[in-house]
Amino acid sequence: MPRLIRRPLLALLAATALLLGAGLAPAGPAVAAPPGAPDEGGSKQLREALDAAARGHIEAQAKLDNSKRRQVALTAQLKQIEVRLVGLTAQAGEVAVQSYRLGRLTPVSMLLDSADPEAFLNRAAELEVMAQRDSGRLRDLTAARAEAARAKTAIDGEVREQQKQVAALKKKKRDAEIALAKVSSGSSAGFSGGSSSAKPAPRNSDGSWPSESCSVDDPTPADGCITPRTLHMLQQAKAAGYKRYASCHRSGGDGEHPKGRACDFAAATDGFEDVTATGGDKAYGDSLARWAKNNASRLGIMYVIWYRQIWMPNTGWRAYSGGGSPAADHTNHVHISMY
Repeated sequence: MPRLIRRPLLALLAATALLLGAGLAPAGPAVAAPPGAPDEGGSKQLREALDAAARGHIEAQAKLDNSKRRQVALTAQLKQIEVRLVGLTAQAGEVAVQSYRLGRLTPVSMLLDSADPEAFLNRAAELEVMAQRDSGRLRDLTAARAEAARAKTAIDGEVREQQKQVAALKKKKRDAEIALAKVSSGSSAGFSGGSSSAKPAPRNSDGSWPSESCSVDDPTPADGCITPRTLHMLQQAKAAGYKRYASCHRSGGDGEHPKGRACDFAAATDGFEDVTATGGDKAYGDSLARWAKNNASRLGIMYVIWYRQIWMPNTGWRAYSGGGSPAADHTNHVHISMY
């Protein structure tokens, strides 16, 4: 076949295949990922800064809370020791008084004062019991004093640890303020009200969050993987009544979605729409953002973005501008990032 004829024919076949493919493929739902700018808005550097500031705050807060718990336990332990010390000190005083009172009566003279061999043996046994008792009382007193000193030292250590973590919290707040300065015009009223009702996610014994990877299947249409803590948050959101379309994992790019640590919740009933939510859709988003903020410490939420506002644990609600589109400004979906 001549080359000039073959080229138009191949082009025609390719176009026909595309048309047929489009007709045979399912017409996907109107719930695609938000169009336009990345869901967090702003630059990669901004997202990394927000992540570091929120993560650092959560870690410092967990260490601070754990130190306070240890201090409470140590203080209670010290009080118990001090009560014991009162009794042991009184017993030691009795030993001292008795030693003073019987100071001129040596063990040898007490034994020689025995009337007969049987009395001698009884007196010897009594002396041994008294010696053991008095020695035990003094040992207990010495041990209790040492234990009290260790408890006081440990309490002082916890106070220093708390001062350290308070300083860390202040630094992470400054970091968050600096990161937000490029996209925020200052504090905002946010979305107040609501209550904390979510079932807490599992924590380590010291109150910190366990390290998790993208290891469980993403149940949303986004497919892919998410972390167990993200799945728990998603399940709790649904249990609280937030059952509209949600999308979590997103391959490629940066931010929390590729790591399985973020979910987007559509405001509209039918899924993501490239329009700013109003009316009932706006009320739904307001309620969800409020719920996420109130349950952040229970679920391990780092920050929430909704309707040109962002909430972080160390800054509260702040005005937020992601780029102007409904997706970038988060006026068509609520974004939740997880620790």
